[in-house]
Amino acid sequence: MNFLAPLFLSGAAAIALPVLFHLIRRTTREKTVFSSLMFLMPSPPRLTRRSRLEHILLLTLRCLVLCLLALGFSRPFLKKAMSNDAASGAARRIVMLLDTSASMRRANLWPDAVSKAESILRQTSPGDQVAIFTFDRQLTSLLTFDQWGAASIGERAALASGKLTETTPGWSSTHLGNALVGAAEALADTGGKQVSGRRQIVLISDLQEGSRLDQLQGYEWPKGIELSVEVVKPKHVSNAGIQLAGDTDDNAAKARESVRIRVGNAADSKLEQFEVGWAQSDGVFTGQPTAVYVPPGQSRVVAVPMPSNSAVDRIRLVGDEEEFDNTVFVIPPEPERLTVGYFGEDSTENARQPLYYLQRAFQETKRRAVQIQVHNGKIPLTAKETGDAALLVVTDAMPEERARGIREMVTNGETLLCVMTGDKMAPTLASLVGLDHIVVEEVKPANYALLGEIDFRNPLFLPFADPRFSDFTKIHFWKYRRVDISLIPAARTVAKFDSGDPAILEVPVGKGRVVVFTSGWQPEDSQLALSTKFVPMLYTLLEQSGAGEGSRMQYHVGDVVALGSLAGANKSTWSITRPDSSPVTVSGETNFLTTATPGIYSISSLQPPKRFAVNVDPAESRTGPLPLDELERLGAPMSQSATASRREMAGKARLENTELENRQKLWRWLIVAALVVLIAETWVAGRTARAREDPGAEALQNVS
Repeated sequence: MNFLAPLFLSGAAAIALPVLFHLIRRTTREKTVFSSLMFLMPSPPRLTRRSRLEHILLLTLRCLVLCLLALGFSRPFLKKAMSNDAASGAARRIVMLLDTSASMRRANLWPDAVSKAESILRQTSPGDQVAIFTFDRQLTSLLTFDQWGAASIGERAALASGKLTETTPGWSSTHLGNALVGAAEALADTGGKQVSGRRQIVLISDLQEGSRLDQLQGYEWPKGIELSVEVVKPKHVSNAGIQLAGDTDDNAAKARESVRIRVGNAADSKLEQFEVGWAQSDGVFTGQPTAVYVPPGQSRVVAVPMPSNSAVDRIRLVGDEEEFDNTVFVIPPEPERLTVGYFGEDSTENARQPLYYLQRAFQETKRRAVQIQVHNGKIPLTAKETGDAALLVVTDAMPEERARGIREMVTNGETLLCVMTGDKMAPTLASLVGLDHIVVEEVKPANYALLGEIDFRNPLFLPFADPRFSDFTKIHFWKYRRVDISLIPAARTVAKFDSGDPAILEVPVGKGRVVVFTSGWQPEDSQLALSTKFVPMLYTLLEQSGAGEGSRMQYHVGDVVALGSLAGANKSTWSITRPDSSPVTVSGETNFLTTATPGIYSISSLQPPKRFAVNVDPAESRTGPLPLDELERLGAPMSQSATASRREMAGKARLENTELENRQKLWRWLIVAALVVLIAETWVAGRTARAREDPGAEALQNVS
């Protein structure tokens, strides 16, 4: 028997009231006339040890009435087998997603995930189709639908279990959005076959908040797909991780003194005292570690002094319960060595000449060291002197033969900055851009000239496109050279003075280009060298000429390493030594793709060998739980599928139960039975009352 309102059954507890009333002994209200008691000795009443129930039949009837009323109000009905259309029969098509990211290396997570997967596999029916994928940074197929279907029914679970046994978590980050999109597309791709039944994605993961969900933004899920999430929970909730902090100090000297490390602690962590320091390969500190206090949910940046032993290449965190993110490998950055070829008669100590300001604009940082090579305009150039120059700067007139040599370098891809310091540079400019002659005229404004029109879409001015930095009105130009651009067909005006004359020109020459400043930056010509715009403009020119940001030494697991850019050389075959000392050869490729484990990699085919570090993605240290509502917010069909299905089945069951109860109406018979028992109780109570009254009346008659 089932009940629509089972809470009313608690009303049966009211049977305690009749029992209680029957246990209470009440003194009789009847009085019997008797002669004087003054000659009798008083005698106290005898107390019994326990009360005795009297009139058991009457008590039973009263309790039965209460029970029948409670049953009637609970609306009982006789249950019938519910029709379950969903379970009637169509086979399911399941894609199982197992998380193999670095965070799954925590103590018990992977065994629990495998156990959940095997439990789901055991519950599959013979008609179900199952595919298994693992994911971290990439989605990898472990078992396809075809392989599942090719195996016999009795061997499918064993086949899948064997695949799971051979798999272990890696070190990559969690790209959950990419994995869910790939699984949905695998379910939607039926190969042109008609597939019926439920389509379900079963996600087994620790679902940590560092998971990347970018791919789910705006993704349109195929219809009919359900998402079921099985979350595996770690044994230890405390977790702290370390990572290289952002470079906030560009000073080269300070960069060689210490390494900045960020220590982050999980919000639900129970630990807050840690130690960090340089360590050997066995994890033993090489010196005195630094104590760090990090409250739960916060992070701290620590400057760890550089070790005295240059062979030490890792920093370790001690005091944490999980070890997978407690080591960061460090290769000290090597500044990029760049050369700027300067052609002019200037002195580096003369503050009235352009070279003085150019020399001081390029300061050495830990990423880049710029050396200015000054070439006399009258001495012939050699390939050794100019072959490695990242940028060429001309500020003075030079012989035509020298100009043709520089133009040849520009044609091969170099960038040349030509600063017009006088109208005598007209022949030099003509030779540099490949023309016979150019008309140049000296202009001295009445007061000063301003930049009146600037093309902020040009890469030279792109860093100043923001309105906060686009004000050039404070830079005054005392004089400039008017260049007739009609004689330079390929020239493009990047900036103009308020008079309309060109201020900056860009002329393509072969594979390279010539950038022309019609006014110098020295104080005699303008205030450009004294403004905040001067240094960013020079560095922008340097970067446009092909100079990089320095050799990148730090990578995350799964990153692509551009070998040519890293090593500064182009080869057809590269020999690389992994952190476990195993060699690998890359032939015919310029990228190294197998950065699968954290550690120090070495390009052994170079002399001396070039090293780079690979570390765990810092997002993996964010091990707090990701709310399931976040997946729902991004449109994942979770609340509309698995959860809603259960709600729909429960609602359908309630409707069917209500219909059964309305047809059976058992409560009416219970109310009738309660009325019958109540009538019987009234009759028994009357008989009992008369039986109590008759002995008293007889005693009264005897006395009189």
